[in-house]
Amino acid sequence: MIKQRIYLVLLFSSVLLWISCERPTSPENPNEPPNTTMANIPRENDTLFALVKLHWDGEDNDGYISKYEYRYITKRIFIGDSIVQEWKETDQTSLVVPFLSDDELNLQIFQVRSVDNKGFVDPTPAEKRFYTIQTVFPETEILYPKNNSTYFVNDKPTDWWQGIKLNYFGFDKDGQIVEYAWAVDDTDWHWTNDTSVVITPDYFSKPLSGQHTIRVTSRDNTNLIDPDGKEIIINLINPSFEKKILVIDATTESNFPAGLVNKANDAQVDAFYADVFEGSDSWDFNKNGMPPVDVLGQYKCIVWHSDDLPFSKPHAIANYTDAIEDYLNVGGNIIIGGWRILKSFAWTDNFPIVFEQNSFVNQYLHIVSVDETSLIGDFKGAAGLNGIYPDIKVDSLKLVGFPYNGMLGNINLILLPAGFTDGIYFYQNANDSPYYQYRGRTVGLRYYGTSFQATVLGFPLFFIEKENAKIMAREILKQMGIN
Repeated sequence: MIKQRIYLVLLFSSVLLWISCERPTSPENPNEPPNTTMANIPRENDTLFALVKLHWDGEDNDGYISKYEYRYITKRIFIGDSIVQEWKETDQTSLVVPFLSDDELNLQIFQVRSVDNKGFVDPTPAEKRFYTIQTVFPETEILYPKNNSTYFVNDKPTDWWQGIKLNYFGFDKDGQIVEYAWAVDDTDWHWTNDTSVVITPDYFSKPLSGQHTIRVTSRDNTNLIDPDGKEIIINLINPSFEKKILVIDATTESNFPAGLVNKANDAQVDAFYADVFEGSDSWDFNKNGMPPVDVLGQYKCIVWHSDDLPFSKPHAIANYTDAIEDYLNVGGNIIIGGWRILKSFAWTDNFPIVFEQNSFVNQYLHIVSVDETSLIGDFKGAAGLNGIYPDIKVDSLKLVGFPYNGMLGNINLILLPAGFTDGIYFYQNANDSPYYQYRGRTVGLRYYGTSFQATVLGFPLFFIEKENAKIMAREILKQMGIN
């Protein structure tokens, strides 16, 4: 009996031990690669435009699809060669693909394969075959700079000069431009979606001063790149500012008012400015046009005078603001004066006027609003600022005759200056003048900036007494730091 009990206990313990032990598992099933299928649109062997929308799908019996890879092979029928594109990844199941299609007829073999969550790739990619017709290459043009033109350049960008502006555009007869590229000298292409860029000095080969080549090209929505592109040559000048003052004589003496008894000639005007701005050089605008960049860049300051009275058309300065802006942007300085000089920048507008923020007068001369006095002579001189600038008087002997009677009319009044400016001269007329509203208005303004300075006189300096004008000019130059 005892033996039976012992036997049962041993048997029961063996059963428990067998139950408690881990039974071996069978090996895990191997991962199956995914499968890929393509929709039947477009139909096999169709002839299409080079932009084709394709659809596909993937399946994985023991996991899920994590991404797809696709490529295409182009067989150029008439050229007789083949081009194999690299595989690209996507998580989409539908894409518009731009196919290379530069031959008259091109066989396209599109392949797509699924990749599952364990990285296994469909060993038999889905495939679609069709033909595409030839697409037209895009064309590219440069709007600015102009070929064989000369521009100022600095060694480094500043607040006012960021670099050389480059504007371009492209057109594609059978599609659209999707990307542009530009390059300087022998550097690599820089691709962008913009049609305007600023090329900083570090992109140009050294030395900066001299000739440089700018190239542009474009890519269309079928991946065709303009094979020719556009190329221009520009000349860059790093200004020396080694000389002091260049007086640009833009006064047309034949336009002095007919009623004046003592009309001056060109030699007299030239002599006046040579005395007022001692040691200056002179440039005759009416004979030689605008000074070239390599001339302007030699001078710390240019003095522009247009002292004749225009009635039928504005002074020429309004047509040369781009050249003046380039000069100021790289650190030049300017003094502008003339008869109706500010009116010339808004010739067809009624005064008073507010100049737009991006206009030359507002942005560079820092003048917001301007008015003009009557034709009748009333301006007898101007009071200088706080004793810093000397008071000045009109030379009445130069203004004998109606309607001036020894005084100036058509004076430009600066009603509202912009920031970083000082009014330096203020309108003076007789105490009994009916034009009392002009009295004390600003007729001379100085802008002091980080890169350049500008002084604007709303009256013709030639008609100021010479000794007054000489002292005034010396103080203006001193305050502008032109030594």
